Amino acid sequence: MRPDRSVLSATRRREEIAGLGDREVDMVVVGGGVTGAGVALDATSRGLSVVLVEADDLASGTSSRSGKIFHGGLRYLEQLNFGLVREALLERDLMVERLCPHLVQPEPFMFPFTRRWQRPYVGAGVALYDVFRLSGPRSVPGHRHLSRRAALAEMPELRPEGITGAVQYHDVRVDDARHTMTLARTAASLGATVLTRARVVGMLRDGERVVGVRVHDLEEGGHADLTARVVVNAAGIWADEVQSLGGQQTITVRPAKGVHLVVPGDRIESRTGLIARTKDSVFIIRRWFDYWLMGTTDTLWDHDRAHPLASAEDVDYLLGHANRWLRRPISSADVLGVYAGLRPLLASAVGRGGAAGAKTTAALRRDHTVVEGPPGMITVVGGKYTTYRLMARDAVDAASRPLGRALPPSTTERLPLLGASGYDALRHQRDRLAREAGVSPGDVDHLLGRYGDLTPDVLDLAVEQPDLARPLPGAPRYLSAEIAYAARSEGALHLVDVLARRTRIFMETADRGTAAAPEAARVLGEVLGWDEARRAEEVAAYAQMVDAERRAATMPTDVEAADTWRAATGDLIG
Repeated sequence: MRPDRSVLSATRRREEIAGLGDREVDMVVVGGGVTGAGVALDATSRGLSVVLVEADDLASGTSSRSGKIFHGGLRYLEQLNFGLVREALLERDLMVERLCPHLVQPEPFMFPFTRRWQRPYVGAGVALYDVFRLSGPRSVPGHRHLSRRAALAEMPELRPEGITGAVQYHDVRVDDARHTMTLARTAASLGATVLTRARVVGMLRDGERVVGVRVHDLEEGGHADLTARVVVNAAGIWADEVQSLGGQQTITVRPAKGVHLVVPGDRIESRTGLIARTKDSVFIIRRWFDYWLMGTTDTLWDHDRAHPLASAEDVDYLLGHANRWLRRPISSADVLGVYAGLRPLLASAVGRGGAAGAKTTAALRRDHTVVEGPPGMITVVGGKYTTYRLMARDAVDAASRPLGRALPPSTTERLPLLGASGYDALRHQRDRLAREAGVSPGDVDHLLGRYGDLTPDVLDLAVEQPDLARPLPGAPRYLSAEIAYAARSEGALHLVDVLARRTRIFMETADRGTAAAPEAARVLGEVLGWDEARRAEEVAAYAQMVDAERRAATMPTDVEAADTWRAATGDLIG
């Protein structure tokens, strides 16, 4: 039987990294976030041989720390960026209709009115949401206007003072980290090589032309040189640094920090999310399964790009905006989790939004840019998570020039991701699957929303090892089988990979997953061959990371948060 090429395992990684120096490929993609994974899938589906290299874990940067929503972007209408909004809306609906229905869910949002003039003004903008979608699928409900009474019925938690009505529309929730990982696995299923913990430390050059990369194996040590006809730099917030390795830097990335808070689902009584204007951006409360997310900030980050941190200033800012709208004030004691991510904005765009030293980045445009240069390298940067597929398509189109040949057009708009094809049919078999695996129907629902038609593969592990059918201690929404599957098939190499990205235990538990860590390390270690000392080391490193982020979030400013992080951390695993 032919091996399943979609499986990302430690064994496969070891074999593939050992063979890097023995081959030349059409394309090396640098960066394992959503853009890099999207480029790998687009290029592979067009017939190119592709190797994707990521310095950390898949989605370890911005792509696991986003707002977790496919959206058109109402605020981009105010910037008159109609093209971006239309593209984003079509992409949003495509995810629900065809590409990854198992990973997404339409969610309602309400814009409350406090002034009479807001209904025609905001209502016109939301109406454009529907107009822009006339030529595409209609799998996401359209907008509707609400009276004052209807608005308060939709969101009983909303403070009634000053409310004159509302307009309600839908965007689409997505588990960003799982989506990015699934993109990478889909590319691997078509023949791409996907290597994590493989840092690009240099470019191979023939004169001025980039002809490959030098890779450092961060797991087992050593270096390997990989030659390629073109290198695509999709490193996000590190894109300028990667470009400079090729001997030429024509872009400068200015990271913009966005912070989100997680609060329990029963803390806000509402059937809808909320979006409201702030002085220079928007504030959003959105449903996240059994929780609520609140975000976001939009400020410059001038510290370690690998470790964006929330400060007390960020937390207070978000709580202040939340309490402007909610009847029952939320305090820091209600916050289960806090996470910060960085948006890769081009510094050259700062002139459109204000001075380069300005604190806010909210006014900058989110369009993506594809840059050719140095010769042999294509850089794609900017954009937004929702339009990753278009960014990938444009980058591969641009790569046809250094490749020296025409490429067939992109087909990714018709290419469902792993788990999508049989998802609808499998949902109707929920009770049978639960009965055969010895788990509850609710457990199967949970798995279907994470693995789609790959759910039987996870349940098979629970049948083979009944102890894996049990809920994970400290995180009972997850089965132990999910931890094992993450190592067997999803490329997880460290404890933080499963607690922060393959699952969302890090952001969904009050202790950030520290209670779940010992058992998760045991299950993970059985697959990866860890001894007791290595398991203890992984648990300790994870606890150290959690403690450092918690301490940082109590510091008043970014500077103090960054200093606290450095003082609290050493050489962390992962």
